[in-house]
Amino acid sequence: EVQLQASGGGLVQAGGSLRLSCVASGLPSTGDPYDMGWFRQAPGKEREGLGSISSKDGTTVYADSVKGRFTISSGNTKNTVYLQMNSLKPDDTAVYYCAADRVLAARFLYNLGWHDMDYWGKGTQVTVSS
Repeated sequence: EVQLQASGGGLVQAGGSLRLSCVASGLPSTGDPYDMGWFRQAPGKEREGLGSISSKDGTTVYADSVKGRFTISSGNTKNTVYLQMNSLKPDDTAVYYCAADRVLAARFLYNLGWHDMDYWGKGTQVTVSS
């Protein structure tokens, strides 16, 4: 069974920082490797893609809305990724999700959408107070 477990959410003041972690287990080891990425969904809004990291070479892709403030990185343990969020704003308040998909980078680069992603994790709440 594939599981993606995100953690690290919480309450932070505007201007502060937070680091989220995601550990994926059970991903199939055959076929192309899985890229991993981060998404968020605020109340009443559509799910927004934040960025991804390639499992092949560590290349990252970011949405314009978070470029320069958020950084995605891989952990030393396989299938572990982090989302470092700096200069947080109240508009960053949302449930944050990690996901795994074999073509995630392409989805960001070519606006392919998220409706048929391979795997989603459960979210972690991030609340930024003003």
